[in-house]
Amino acid sequence: MSSATTRVFASRLAGTPVFDPLGDQVGRVRDVVVLLRVKAAPRAVGLVVEVPGRRRVFLPLTRVTSIDAGQVISTGLVNMRRFEQRASETLAIGELLDRSVEFVDGSGTATIVDVAMEQQRTRDWLVTKLFVRRQVPGKGGLALRPRRGETLVVDTSDVRSLASGPGAQAADLLLASYEDMKPADLADVLHELGSSRRIEVAAAMPNERLADVLEELPEDDQVAILSGLGVDRAADVLDAMQPDDAADLLSELPVEQATELLERMEPEEARDVRRLLAYKEDTAGGLMTTEPVVLGPETSIAAALAHVRRQDLTPALASMVFVVRPPLETPTGRFLGVVHFQRLLREPPHDPIGGILDSEIEWVAPDAGMGQLTRLLAQYNLLALPVLDEERRLLGAVSVDDVLDHLLPQDWREAAEEETDRVVEQEGVTGG
Repeated sequence: MSSATTRVFASRLAGTPVFDPLGDQVGRVRDVVVLLRVKAAPRAVGLVVEVPGRRRVFLPLTRVTSIDAGQVISTGLVNMRRFEQRASETLAIGELLDRSVEFVDGSGTATIVDVAMEQQRTRDWLVTKLFVRRQVPGKGGLALRPRRGETLVVDTSDVRSLASGPGAQAADLLLASYEDMKPADLADVLHELGSSRRIEVAAAMPNERLADVLEELPEDDQVAILSGLGVDRAADVLDAMQPDDAADLLSELPVEQATELLERMEPEEARDVRRLLAYKEDTAGGLMTTEPVVLGPETSIAAALAHVRRQDLTPALASMVFVVRPPLETPTGRFLGVVHFQRLLREPPHDPIGGILDSEIEWVAPDAGMGQLTRLLAQYNLLALPVLDEERRLLGAVSVDDVLDHLLPQDWREAAEEETDRVVEQEGVTGG
């Protein structure tokens, strides 16, 4: 690096590509690891870098040769072992942004918007500046929203309580940094945060976003987050989840807590979840979703294509439309068949879907076991199966991703990471 002072703001580093000396991209910066010190400026010791496979690794700043506009250059030596945060370490983006601090001169409090680190002549990186927003006192001594206050850059020595801000910590700025992340990637971020910070960040998410992220987390994280929310907020999040995922989560809670949450949910959503909870977990009834794409036979192909474009649908459920007689909500009228997505693309858009039905598709009863489900999905190359009752009414659909989730062990996410760790240990350090 040049001898001139280099100041880098942490939030601007988020998403910055990391390259080796040959110009090959290693990954992207996700956070900055700092050590908070009582009588000295915090020291930045490394970067959390996301490499292919959604894996986060630690890149020491001693192995960073350049931080320029839009890129970070490393020595080419990156230890691919999964990053595990130590008790003495703090994540600048994940834990310092939105933290409340007090000014040493007694002039009030502020919220951290960003932190800046500078390289010293010793080549160490220190967090020397904070970009903060003053908190303006409101009526009754309560603080108004931080954005109402003045913004300014101050020295880290100008504030106290940097190590642990008073009261609960907001998470708006952290979530803004990860706004474009897929739910599965954001779930990884949450999983790596401390337990209290994880709940703070989850509580700051909109219901729909949190519902999507919860579905990607291990069960113990799901239970901890849901239990850390207020009862009414937890019920709202369950309303936003897919009924089968909500039922799986409620089945992990104590009976009293699950019952209370069901009573607070919207009646229509709670009805679907109660239906699913009545089935054994490893049967078609326990695995199915009650909200596949269900349409009448007179629906046009163009309208059916519009329905399968719904953002909340998984690719498996978007692979077919279930065609029934009214009523169209499960349990429906008589099941007629399905229309596969590829067939929809091949036919005139104004034709009705009733004319291109696959009425011979295999179906299962709600008590069908895992063996039958996996055999039918594999034998007929299907992504989803209709679940019918004795009167041939559609109760729901079992998708291949739901079957895989139950075939794999409960800790399959952690087991996959441990397996990667063993491979890394065998292969050693990689680099350009």
